[in-house]
Amino acid sequence: MASAPTELTIRPLTGPQELGLFRRLSYVLDHELVEDLESGRRRPEWMWVALRGERVVARIAWWSRDGGTPQFLDIFDLDDSLPEPERGEAGLRLLEAATSAVVPAGAPRPEYGRYVPSDWREDPAARDVVEARIRVMERSGARMLVERLRLEWRAGTPVPADSGRLRFRPVEGREDLLALMTPVMEGTLDAHGRADLESGLGTREAAEKHYDEELAGYATPREWWRIAELPDGGPVGFVIPARNDYNPIIAYIGVLPDWRGHGYIDDILAEGTRVLAAQEGTERIRAATDLGNVPMAKSFERLGYVNFERAFDMVWDSDS
Repeated sequence: MASAPTELTIRPLTGPQELGLFRRLSYVLDHELVEDLESGRRRPEWMWVALRGERVVARIAWWSRDGGTPQFLDIFDLDDSLPEPERGEAGLRLLEAATSAVVPAGAPRPEYGRYVPSDWREDPAARDVVEARIRVMERSGARMLVERLRLEWRAGTPVPADSGRLRFRPVEGREDLLALMTPVMEGTLDAHGRADLESGLGTREAAEKHYDEELAGYATPREWWRIAELPDGGPVGFVIPARNDYNPIIAYIGVLPDWRGHGYIDDILAEGTRVLAAQEGTERIRAATDLGNVPMAKSFERLGYVNFERAFDMVWDSDS
């Protein structure tokens, strides 16, 4: 007769010295953990493990840009050698116990995001890994918000010269950009933007939320940000080249509704790519777009960006 499994122990790390314990399970973000802890983007008390004896059977961690409160749940791993339902039960117990301790009472649960292989649906082993985590999240009340393409421009990839169809100028301040971000929210194909609108925010409020929660946090020069205009001065769109804590990125790009379908997205993306490619030491530029945003995905492809990975985001509704 098989012996009963050892009792599950769920706890946070006691300090950075336990990073080796945390790394007994693995994920693509592991190489960032040391620097994240040193910078305060992660804290040991936000990094939890579930143990059976000395064996790590699940782990979880949150991330924050400023180290204040956890903003994203971006690591959640299970011991995939375990059978179901043991694997899922250990993961769910860890998720609920750690969330109760880490997320402040009354605050919404931070969004869960995970990077996954581009072919995860076709690869049985990868699909099992991805779906096991989705099942645990769904049991806790989360729902899938979006699947995204992760894209990368690599040094040496040709960048088209300026076509001359548009002229570009730096953004002149918050209001200058918000005046364009607001109409771009109309008919947006971005799932996060649509979710903000469906929650009751107006287009201006949704634009302000995106600016304040994401764009304002980038420390790279605002002089990189570009507004695209027709030769007569009428605005067409904008692009926000930036650098996050890890890579140069195309942080945001938009075309005004009246100018969609004219191919201007390629000109605007090329300008953002030129800005970043011109910076010393740029080896790659990262970007992402929703799987359903086909026009944007096609533009990245035409500019030589490679789809190297996918990602999905899950959210908890306020009453979960």
